[in-house]
Amino acid sequence: MSKRTAVVTGASSGIGAATVRQLAAAGFRVVLTARRAERIEELAAELRRERHDATAHALDVTDRAAVDAFAASLGGCEVLVNNAGGALGTDPVAQGDPADWRAMYEVNVLGVLHMTQALLPALTRSGDGTVVVLTSTAGHGTYEGGAGYVAAKHGAHVLAETLRLELCGEPVRVIEIAPGMVRTEEFSLARFRGDEAKAAKVYEGVAEPLTAEDVAETVAWAVTRPSHVNVDLLLLRPRAQASNTKVHRER
Repeated sequence: MSKRTAVVTGASSGIGAATVRQLAAAGFRVVLTARRAERIEELAAELRRERHDATAHALDVTDRAAVDAFAASLGGCEVLVNNAGGALGTDPVAQGDPADWRAMYEVNVLGVLHMTQALLPALTRSGDGTVVVLTSTAGHGTYEGGAGYVAAKHGAHVLAETLRLELCGEPVRVIEIAPGMVRTEEFSLARFRGDEAKAAKVYEGVAEPLTAEDVAETVAWAVTRPSHVNVDLLLLRPRAQASNTKVHRER
């Protein structure tokens, strides 16, 4: 296991950083990618102090030329975790900003496409590759004010589902993990453009939303199943959330 390489995108914080820690603990050589070089360098250094094999590579998954250059420099790869993503705004369709929609599509869908296309040859050559796509329960059910993000995550879901069909018979698994309400330090804050009050309100009254560690543990569990076992799709929600629109909030 120590020689197996796992690439994680969006590894500078939240679910990505937690996933890196989980996969390192499971014995993988982890390659951290994100736009914020300083953060991933710090995390990689922390992991190396703990005697894990970790390297950092600054990367914007929406930049195809940069992704191709990264793939060419990587060598072998057994696991790709497509985690980079995010939401912008909660405008209704009638007032939605096309620039926000485009930005969400670029990172949540085309970013996954770029990374998967670039690393698929290495994943296939490994004889036991795994592609993980972190989507969202938003990719499986819509809600008011979320159309742009929902559309992007539906796109990522369909990409994963179609790839699984197209790779049938090849030595590559395609796993989709779709979390619901996860409280991380940045997701809602970015969605509300730094408005801390609005970001906090998302989780108001919810005793125990999911944590980044909850999702990361799920990713690591799915990736470390025996090679013949494919976790096609796993939806993950806190107990307090029955659907995208039904959440128990304590008063």
